[in-house]
Formats: sequence, C-alpha cells, structure tokens
Amino acid sequence: MKRIIQLIASIFLLTLGNVGFSQQTNKHMKAKILFVVTSHDTKGSTGEKTGYYLAEVSHPWKVLTEAGYEIDFVSPKGGNPPVDGFDLSDAENKEFWENEHYHQKITNTMKPSEVKPEEYAGIFYAGGHGAMWDLPDNSDIAQIAAKIYENNGIVAAVCHGPAGLVNIKLSNGAYLISGKKVNGFSNEEEELVKLTNVVPFLLEDQMKKQGGIYEKSAPWSEHVTVDGRLITGQNPQSAKAVGEAIKKALAK
Repeated sequence: MKRIIQLIASIFLLTLGNVGFSQQTNKHMKAKILFVVTSHDTKGSTGEKTGYYLAEVSHPWKVLTEAGYEIDFVSPKGGNPPVDGFDLSDAENKEFWENEHYHQKITNTMKPSEVKPEEYAGIFYAGGHGAMWDLPDNSDIAQIAAKIYENNGIVAAVCHGPAGLVNIKLSNGAYLISGKKVNGFSNEEEELVKLTNVVPFLLEDQMKKQGGIYEKSAPWSEHVTVDGRLITGQNPQSAKAVGEAIKKALAK
C-alpha cells in the first residue's frame, strides 16, 4: 500500500511539473502577425511589372521581429509572390531578403485556406500597386481580417495595402473602416506617379466611399493614422512607423 501511495504521489508531482513546463512554454511562445502581400504582377494594361513593395514588408518586419513577434505571409494565390521596389541598398530590405528563415516564408506564402485566424494577434496588408487589383475583392482574406479584428486583434495596412481593407465587413454587416479615421496612398501621390488612369480605382476616393474618415499629409510625408485597433499608413515612407504603431498597440 505504501508503494502504491508513493507511486501516485510521484505521478501527481510529474504531472504538476509538466503543466508548469507547458505554461512556461506557452508564456514564452512568440505571438504571430500575418502579413498580406499581393499576387498581382502587372499595372493594368501597361505591361509594367508590379507586386508587393519590398520596403513595405521589410521595414515593419524589422520592427516587429525585433519586438519578438513571428511573421507569417499569405497571398491570394499562395506561393512565390511578385516583388517590386527591389532595392538591396536599403539595409532593412537586404537584411530581410537574406534572412534564410524569412526568405523561405516570403517565397512560399500561404494560401488563404491554410490560415487559422485564431493564431494571429494582428494582420498587416503591405502595399505595392499590385494590391489594387487582387486584394479588394478577395473575400477569403477579408474574412480572415474580420475574424482577427473581432477577436480583439490589430488590422493594419500601408500605402496601397489599404485597398485590401475597403470591402472588409464585420459580423454586424458594417464595413470595417466605416466611421473610422484612415489613410492610404493619396490621389495626389497617384497623380505624381502617373497611374491615376491605370489603377482600377483611386484609393483615397474609395476609402471615403466606404465611410472611412480619410486624412492625409503632403505627398511622400510620413503619416500614420491610428483609430483603436485599426492602423493605416499613407505611403512607403510610413512603413516603419506603421510597424511601430502595431508594436505599440499590441503592447497595450
């Protein structure tokens, strides 16, 4: 009988130790953020190539991974997405592109069907002109974003990335951006890059149409708008600051 009692006590202590280890492991697991990038590679009928803008991935990636977050990537088609703004003289671009772990991830993005929204503390839409064509009407990614947001997560985007936000609807049927302060690539900036008549719509106008309270600064000025758990940046110059705003919001 004494040996049986000792055995039961040992099992109990071992179980208690395993629970403690599991709790410690979970406590130190990295929270994850989902980055969305475009699969679209051409600017309308111009024949000019586009894709996701590298600095709009690498700059927030740098901020968030240094803060301890793990980044995953999804694109409408999955696989290897087209990249634009490929400039390795930019230190963050170079660091990101040459990071073996993340190079594997960005060149093998998940399909929306492979994403489990409950695993993510936030979702971030990177820009690049390609986003204007395939992100607005991608209902699968929109549903992922809505679930993350309604699970108290962060939704963020920069430059043309907010194109992916314009048609997101919450479970109450309202547009995510309706009644909220937002920004994104301005009409003036689109005019300056001479693509006003090439893009399928003007992002500034569409955000206003869907009820967003649009704000902006002068072209190419850093501008980040935070409205609760919705964070948007105007242009490539705002990418790092969007990353910082995501980090700050997640720390609350």
